[in-house]
Amino acid sequence: MGGVANINDVLDGHVALEIDSVDRLLLNAYVPGLQVPGQVVRFLTGHLGQPIPSPALMGRIGNRFVGAVKAFARERAIPIVRLGTPDRSRWDDRKLDHVRPYLQAAERERRFGVVAIVAGQEFQWVFSARNRSRRPGVACFEFLRERRRVGAYYFYVLDRDFGPAFIKVCTYFPYPARVWVNGHEWAKRQAEHADVDYLALANGFAACPEPAVLQAICDSFGPEHVQAFFDRWIAQIPTPFTPADRAAGYWWQLSMRQVEVSRTLVFDAPRYARAFFEALIADNIGIGRPQEVALVFARQVRTTTREPFGTRIFSTGTDVRIDFRYKHSRVKQYLKDGRALRIETVVNRPNDLGVARRLEHLPALIAKARQVNHRLLIIEQAGQSCAIGSALFERIHLPYHREGQRTGALRFGDTRAMALAGALCHQLHAVAGFTNQTLRALVAAHLGHDDYTPTRMSYDLRRLRLHGLIQRLPRSNTYILTPDGIRVAVFYTKLQNRLLRPLLDADKPPAPTDVRRALKTLERAVNDYVLGARLAPTG
Repeated sequence: MGGVANINDVLDGHVALEIDSVDRLLLNAYVPGLQVPGQVVRFLTGHLGQPIPSPALMGRIGNRFVGAVKAFARERAIPIVRLGTPDRSRWDDRKLDHVRPYLQAAERERRFGVVAIVAGQEFQWVFSARNRSRRPGVACFEFLRERRRVGAYYFYVLDRDFGPAFIKVCTYFPYPARVWVNGHEWAKRQAEHADVDYLALANGFAACPEPAVLQAICDSFGPEHVQAFFDRWIAQIPTPFTPADRAAGYWWQLSMRQVEVSRTLVFDAPRYARAFFEALIADNIGIGRPQEVALVFARQVRTTTREPFGTRIFSTGTDVRIDFRYKHSRVKQYLKDGRALRIETVVNRPNDLGVARRLEHLPALIAKARQVNHRLLIIEQAGQSCAIGSALFERIHLPYHREGQRTGALRFGDTRAMALAGALCHQLHAVAGFTNQTLRALVAAHLGHDDYTPTRMSYDLRRLRLHGLIQRLPRSNTYILTPDGIRVAVFYTKLQNRLLRPLLDADKPPAPTDVRRALKTLERAVNDYVLGARLAPTG
């Protein structure tokens, strides 16, 4: 048993570099003044000065934009790559994989600018029009939003600050756009500008003699850098909007579509990376339960929550990866290049974490995603080396007076106390807290009956609070576990489920054969002593 890997042992002294950074960032670009039909009519009549808001005007703008893109590519000898529907069964059939040779060539030549344009057809929410007049020869158009397959251009650029990136512009009204950049690539180039040496990891950092300086660079990334990138390149590529449109306020604003925030722990030897995952899988296989995922995201899961939750543990070759899903977001945990642990929170809808979508809220989203990554590692560490000291064990086993109140004991082995511990292990991941109602359902499930009333739950919450295992958040009916509460809950549950129950059942399969043989030998020896002492019952 001395060779069993322990997460805390692996992390202690074997992490050569630890970096928190923004990874991939995908943003929506939208025109706030063109989001509802009335605004479309105002644009076509009030701004363009046309007497009739006809969809032919929108087609004219789109055709002009397509012509401008072709002229732009022809004048600068930029290839236009036309792709069909991607083959989802192939990992190398992404747009970026088809453009990569152009990006690599530009990187070698230190040639910054648009290196390729990808033309494709995609489904987008756009405006269409229909004539609601029933009189022949009379046009009265109404506009409605619908999801249609329309043309789009991806302008892939090699940027001096961001490296590979793209801006996608749709060819149909109201010309939605998207922006893709990579925070790790930005940090690498800022490190080069600051003469900070580093060894690159695939989409990250493998080593750096000045980790504090490197972390400060990663911390400095903010919405102003993304906005500057967009402003820089949108002024150089063709757009469907004219300078007059922009002066009138018809221009794109950025909002967050997908944000990836990562925490990378590079180990000083690859074997420690493997040992970490071996210990992780052995001890945290059940982290996908909704209550446990809720801790990771610091959002409370209620019985009315309908979003999907889940956990996947799968293997690509020999590399293990764990995926946690919560609503529209997820956390990925996997080995990077066989030597680093990557924890990555992917937020596909910022309001999953209580953050607005606008780009200006990126720092708040980064902070919350970093807390997710940090919290996940704390959770995983809490499940190991959780044995409690004798003083704490004795304290919760005895009733005593505190705050002028007498509290009941929480004795190990008591059915209700063990059900509480098991429920708290579920709620260990609900850092946002739990209430009488949410915890009661879990305790009742552990007890196996439905007569566990709110009154009994209130009594048990009082016991837990007076023993210092939970604390109540100010001005709320929500509780969170204390450090002692985490250790007691995990210790009680693991001691019962992973030690005592297997030992009590060690005389029959699936217990190991050598353990069963040893128990038979011990049983015979004890019986011999009983017979020798003439204590055996008479036949």
